[in-house]
Amino acid sequence: MNGKKAPRVPLRVALLVPSSNTVMENDLHAALPKSNFTVHADRMYLVECTRDAERRMIEQFAPQAAGDLGTLNPDLLVFGCTSAGSLFGLDYDAKVCRDLGERAGCTGMGVISSVAKALERQGAKRLAVITPYNEDLTRSVASAVADGREIVGAYGMGIEDNVALADPTPEDIVAFARECLAGKSFDGIFVSCTNFRAYEAREALVETFNVPVVTSNSAVIDAIQQFRNARMQTDG
Repeated sequence: MNGKKAPRVPLRVALLVPSSNTVMENDLHAALPKSNFTVHADRMYLVECTRDAERRMIEQFAPQAAGDLGTLNPDLLVFGCTSAGSLFGLDYDAKVCRDLGERAGCTGMGVISSVAKALERQGAKRLAVITPYNEDLTRSVASAVADGREIVGAYGMGIEDNVALADPTPEDIVAFARECLAGKSFDGIFVSCTNFRAYEAREALVETFNVPVVTSNSAVIDAIQQFRNARMQTDG
């Protein structure tokens, strides 16, 4: 080891989720090997999935939750809300996550920024966006990931009750995408929201449309794994 400190195994992931989110923890626990990761969640009060409510969540409730998570000495903090991170673009998401990471004493990572990196790796130039949100938040996430690519359409289900974002089944998500995207030409799909069962629907979406599909939670899962790989190379 040449005197270097061995990297912690498993890596501790501090996860900040809206208080009414019932999906993201399950997806991360199912996808991340327990031998390599442990996921520890705290909650930021959120009932309505609207711009004003999400901004209050960031400003009033996220800092305390991040500080609480800091007491477990995490290696990485994930700010687990796609639409809130997109409110004012990727630079805003990066700043929010940097500030929250400082409160937790570790690196901070955001969902919408992870999605942007996943889309860049994927190479899609004509992107379709599917969300469970209202029109305002749907436009917000589409705008945040539009850099260097054409958004051929952005379609939301219009749900504003945050806990109800988890109600559509994977089959519902595929059916909604099929209806909205009929006749559209695109080479990639982004399905937004950490409280949407899109990660479960991802394989069926790929089979239905024959294009790569990025979801909020798939992008975060990939980013967490990449963070660990980089840490292992640096510390190992």
